Amino acid sequence: MDTQQDGKTPNLSAQEKHDVDKNQPPRAAVLHEIIRTQGDQELERSVAALWWSALAAGLTMGLSLMAMGLLNSRLPDGEAFKVIASFGYCAGFLAVILARQQLFTENTLTAVLPVMTKPTLNNFGRLIRLWSVVLVGNLCGTLLVAYVMLHLPIFDTKTDMAFLDIGRKVMENDASKMFAKGIVSGWMIATMVWMIPSMESAKMWIIILITYLMALGDFTHIVVGSAEVSYLVFAGELSWGDFWMVFAGPTLAGNIIGGSFIFALLSHAQIRSESGPPKQNSDQQDNGQKHEK
Repeated sequence: MDTQQDGKTPNLSAQEKHDVDKNQPPRAAVLHEIIRTQGDQELERSVAALWWSALAAGLTMGLSLMAMGLLNSRLPDGEAFKVIASFGYCAGFLAVILARQQLFTENTLTAVLPVMTKPTLNNFGRLIRLWSVVLVGNLCGTLLVAYVMLHLPIFDTKTDMAFLDIGRKVMENDASKMFAKGIVSGWMIATMVWMIPSMESAKMWIIILITYLMALGDFTHIVVGSAEVSYLVFAGELSWGDFWMVFAGPTLAGNIIGGSFIFALLSHAQIRSESGPPKQNSDQQDNGQKHEK
């Protein structure tokens, strides 16, 4: 077939055609399979391995509260400086994801894809086991961090007050707002997880972009927020009942819906709709044409 008739650029060498194929972005199906494989590997991990990794992630996520508090206490008052201080929110996510620790909201996408691909009772059981262990481990870590940050003489009074202000800001939302903002937050984390395999070299910048936007939008996140809000509880400004009923329950439900039932379901549906034999690359097509001749 004539290259001008089929719309291709004429007079490309075999090497140039190979370079074109090499520089194509991965298909959505490839990203789906990468994340599904990662999720399947996570589902196979032992309870002990999941627990310690999740506990470490919860402790590490305390960096977000710490960084935001330190920045807020050292920057002048004003909305413009709050925009700068919001970069502190990225610290915990960067450390957890780059260290490959277990973060619950990541698992609302990675661990769900294997179940959507093969929805058996065994896979559902493995998903519930993973979610339960990781969520409890994350919360134990964040609560421990908040308790230590409040009760040990680590920070000055101004920084302690900044930590309290962060928690108060979260609790300005009622349960319905916690839920709605949690949906957006879960969707954004799932988007981040989907983007990373296609741009591994820009992984750090993707994490910063997504989590910084989460901070600017005051979107609620079950793991980071549990450190922020439990700090208020340990300081005596909030009851455990409000922690669980106003913050944790609605936020957790929103994160799961945004990450699993919206992003993961739509992504899986897209792949199912596009399923079919893979297209041949240009070199394979050329070889096929030569054989026909």
